[in-house]
Amino acid sequence: MIKHILIADDHDVVLTGTSLILESKIPDISIDQAEDYPEALDKISRQKYDLIILDINMPESKNKKMISEIKELDRDIKILIFSAYEEEIAVQYIKEGANGYLSKLSKVDEISEAVIKIFKEGYYYPSGLVNQLLQDSPLDSIKKLSEREYEIFILMVKGYGNLEISNEMNIQMSTISTYKKRIHNKLKTNHLADLIKLYQTYIS
Repeated sequence: MIKHILIADDHDVVLTGTSLILESKIPDISIDQAEDYPEALDKISRQKYDLIILDINMPESKNKKMISEIKELDRDIKILIFSAYEEEIAVQYIKEGANGYLSKLSKVDEISEAVIKIFKEGYYYPSGLVNQLLQDSPLDSIKKLSEREYEIFILMVKGYGNLEISNEMNIQMSTISTYKKRIHNKLKTNHLADLIKLYQTYIS
């Protein structure tokens, strides 16, 4: 199945270079481009994308608010932050719901690796970013989960969406949403990044 990727960046070199790298490294992908944030939103509203590679410093950027706005248009789309900013800034976007971060200084193989991992696992965090996400994790809160809640928690951190969880556990979509709310309430989390942070610490 072809994966559809939108690259949103205001630099032609980045758009062209990233497109060429991914097309040469990953089979069965279709790449579209947007040169500013409004164009990215317009394209997401009109077409289904599996992934947006998002520059957070482009014309008419809305900073962290972009994450929620993009997810409102398509809650299933994966968002890979692609920026020259330090990882401390990336953490803020991850906590808002982005699925990963990649530095514009990354090597060619790292770029394709990040995209492949997001498609397979639902997220991509460089090691330095993981260390920051792991700070101050309330591990004891995981023990508050019921057996069923814990099973769904594990599927969530593996990148499963509602439909995949429904098929895996044979429960209704509406029930999954209820379980997700309970999980976030018990763990005092808001986003998938928080859950992954807890899980990575829990198993280490």
